[in-house]
This record gives sequence, structure tokens and C-alpha cells, in this order.
Amino acid sequence: MIFSEPIVNSCTWLNFLPVGLQPSLLAKTNEAEYAPIVLTGVLLSLVVIYLASKIGGELSRMMDLPPVLGELVGGVVVGASALHLVVFPDSGAAATDSMIMTILQFINNLTPDALTSIFQTQSEVVSVLAELGVIILLFEIGLESDLKELQKVGYQATIVACVGVAVPFAAGTAGLILLFHAPVIPAIFAGAALTATSIGITSKVLSEIGQLKSREGQIIVGAAVIDDILGIIVLAVVASLAKTGEVDIFNVIYLIVSATVFLIASILLGKYFNQSFVAIANKLQTRGNLIIPAFIFAFFMAFLGSAIHLEAILGAFAAGLVLDETDKRKELDEQVKPVADILVPVFFVTVGAKVDLGVLNPLVPGNREGLIIAAFLIVIAIIGKVVTGWSVFGQPGINRLAVGVGMIPRGEVGLVFAAIGAASGTLDKPLQAAIVIMVILTTFVAPPLLRFAFKRSPEEKESLEEANFT
Repeated sequence: MIFSEPIVNSCTWLNFLPVGLQPSLLAKTNEAEYAPIVLTGVLLSLVVIYLASKIGGELSRMMDLPPVLGELVGGVVVGASALHLVVFPDSGAAATDSMIMTILQFINNLTPDALTSIFQTQSEVVSVLAELGVIILLFEIGLESDLKELQKVGYQATIVACVGVAVPFAAGTAGLILLFHAPVIPAIFAGAALTATSIGITSKVLSEIGQLKSREGQIIVGAAVIDDILGIIVLAVVASLAKTGEVDIFNVIYLIVSATVFLIASILLGKYFNQSFVAIANKLQTRGNLIIPAFIFAFFMAFLGSAIHLEAILGAFAAGLVLDETDKRKELDEQVKPVADILVPVFFVTVGAKVDLGVLNPLVPGNREGLIIAAFLIVIAIIGKVVTGWSVFGQPGINRLAVGVGMIPRGEVGLVFAAIGAASGTLDKPLQAAIVIMVILTTFVAPPLLRFAFKRSPEEKESLEEANFT
């Protein structure tokens, strides 16, 4: 081995360096030495993550439930709550808690320090992939949010969306502070997690029961789109508040104004950008002539969102809204889906893996408060959305219960709140688990409740048809 001696000599030479310089150089040496093992750990983690996402998603689909729930539950199974295959140091886990690290230690005969270093690096890589997943997810949601549809339901959808954001946010935040004496920032974050509505889940159920183009269906979908926009703004605000660690009213106003201006300006400027985007895509002749410029734009918008102290996901969402107006929207949407299929499951499984459901074990006295908080969030999550149906006026024969129930499921957007809150250290384990349980339950109960709400007697159907005809 020609290079073995210089390497040994170089390592010996490190001993003569000043003490302050040795750790950083040794760290770099170790990083290079452990890089193949880190890659092995990442690959094995991805095998587990994809298996969990597909098995969970297929089982969920067999039960006529959204596949995203299966991915989340799959993450819970392989994560800190059960198998300990995918665990993370930011959740309090050590390298010895990871079954994957145990396998790597057995194969490579690693020292405890080496194992810890590899565990941290491998976890960072998986976390970055999960972050890319959520950015692409919000970009995809933006592409699916048809702004033209909002004009069909107009102010009714806007009112429903505003009520659906304000009521659960205010009730959840105030209840956590007054009843459970939660700190202000975590209470605001949990309250914000109650505001979201999953347009994907609701649209799927409405389509299955033939109510997507009904007046109620149009109001629900329109309100869900606006809800997503408002929810992303709220998320940008509370996430930035979590970073600063304090509630500064001027900072809140700045964030709200900047987030609103950022979205509106992006949409308005998008009308001029769309033509340039299509022209560029048409002139490119190599593979990826459409998807690569789209991701350049999405990542640049995500960068801008982060640069002005908002969230990167807000920029990705805005990019999706802009490109939704292009002539190549359908083609782009089809090309984004395979990329999303690769990275988005990493995000959902990671969210589930980080949840420690052990904190909700009722047999442990210290966990009972977390269970009570979870029950409280579930009640607020359901009531806070159901009341939105009674904010609809000027619509004779409208099924108000169906409108309210259609706003209940939180789905993937609620999980985004939980994941970002956990990653920032804002949410403790009981509150994070309570939010995830709330998301799971509301998403589970919404489809059967929505089917029930749309069941009408023949007289009701006839009166509704007459109202639609007139």
C-alpha cells in the first residue's frame, strides 16, 4: 500500500500541532474515514423508511384511508416507539438505541466514539433528505392549488377558511395557556397546528361520493385552498417566533405582512414569469428540460423565503402557485410526482419515527397530562372546524354540517407543523405526540363523517336540486 506510510506520518504530525488545532483536523480525518460507513447507514435507513412507507401506505389504502396515514404509522413502528430502527439524536436517542447502528457496529467493529459520530452524521443526512421532502411536498401542494377555482366560491370559501383558522387557533392556544399552563411559544405552535385542512384527503373523499362539484364541495375545496395559504403564513410566523424565543408584536406584524406580500407578489409576478418559463422549457433539448427549471425556481423561491426570515416551505408553496398557471402545469405535475414519491415518504416516516408514543402511556402517572392535552386538542380540532359550516350564509338548502366536517382532516399539513415544531425544539415530547395523535384521529374520522354528513333524505335532495335549478 503506497499511501499507508504518508497517512501514518501525517497523523503522527498532528501530534505536534497546537492543541486547539488538533480536534478540528482529527474530526475531518474521522469524517473522511467514516464516510463509507455513514453511507452504509443512510442506505440501510432508506431501505427501512421505504419499506415502512410502502407497507403502511398499502395497508392504509386497503382500509380505504389516506396512504399518508400509513406512512406516518409505519414511521411510528420503525421509530422510537417500537422497533428503534430509525431514531434521531435530536429526539434524545443515543447511538446504542438504534438497531441500525448496532448492525453497523457488529459489521465494522466500531468504537463507542466512532459509533456516536457516525450516528450523528447519518441522522443529519436523513434529516436533510426529509427537509427536501417537505419542500417538494409544499411545491406539489402549490401546483395542485388551483387559484381559478377560488373565484367560483368567492367570499363564502374565504369566510369559511378564516373562521376555520381563527377559531381552532384561538381556542387551542388560549386553552393550552389557561388550562394547562403551557409556555406561550409552544402553545402558539400547537394552536397553529390546529388550523390546517388537508385538501388532498377532503378532495379524494368528495370525489368518491360524487360531491366534488356540489355547492358544498366547491366551498370545502375553495376554503381548504385558502386554509393552506393561511396555514403556511401562520406556520412561517410561529416558526420564526420559535427561532427568536419571544413574542414580539412588531416581529409578528412584520412576518404576517412579509409573508402576505411575498405570496401576493409571487403570484402577480408569476403572470410575467410563466411565459419566460415556458419559453425556456421549450428551447431546452436535453432531458429534464421542464422539471429541472421548475426545481431551480422552486429552490430559489425557498431560498428567498428563508432569506427574509420566513420558512423555505413558504417559498416552495409560492413557486407551486406560480407554476400552476403555466400551460405546462399538467405535464409538470406528472413529472414532479416521481420525485415527490422518492423524498416525501422520507419526511412522513421520519415524522412518525421521531414520535415517542410512550409518553402517552396512561399507566405512567407523568404521562396522564399529555393524554389530557391530546384529548383537548382533538375536541378543539373537530369543533373548531365543524362550526365553519354555520359561517356560510345566503345559500339556501346548504348542508352546513357537510361543509364543517369537510374541513376537519389535518393530514399532511398538520404533520408539517408537528415536524417543524419538533425540529426547532419548541415542542416537548408530550405535546408533539399529542399533535400527531390529533392529526391521525381527525384524518381517520373525517372520511366516514363526511360520507355520513352527505346522506340526505329524498325530500332534502329534491329541495336541494330545486334550489340549484333556480
